[in-house]
Amino acid sequence: MDDQASRITSQRWPTEIRLSSDKRCLHVSFDDGATTSITAELLRVESPSAEVQGHGDGQKKTPAGKQNVTISRIDPVGNYAIRIVFNDGHDTGLFSWDILSDYGKRHDSLMADYKKRLSEMGESRG
Repeated sequence: MDDQASRITSQRWPTEIRLSSDKRCLHVSFDDGATTSITAELLRVESPSAEVQGHGDGQKKTPAGKQNVTISRIDPVGNYAIRIVFNDGHDTGLFSWDILSDYGKRHDSLMADYKKRLSEMGESRG
């Protein structure tokens, strides 16, 4: 089996994607039984969009003031991802199943890194 085929077959597939009633948390269940919850804030500040990630090494941006961001809408993109529309207007990131799984696993460390970057910039989450 080549690398691409092994990546495809090892990918988790969501069985449920549910938004919390306050629109601040995305709950995802996968076909292997794993479940995860990811805050809207983390999804927004780690968006896989060029606006946040940049177009190359060293271009990542750290959006400040996103602690109270909520998810306005979730749109399916083919059978591989979702587009999340946030209440601050951001809507360009495509969140693949692998990204959702990864962000769920690394939620705490990604948030800690985000808070550290904000602190170094003299910015805040609120």
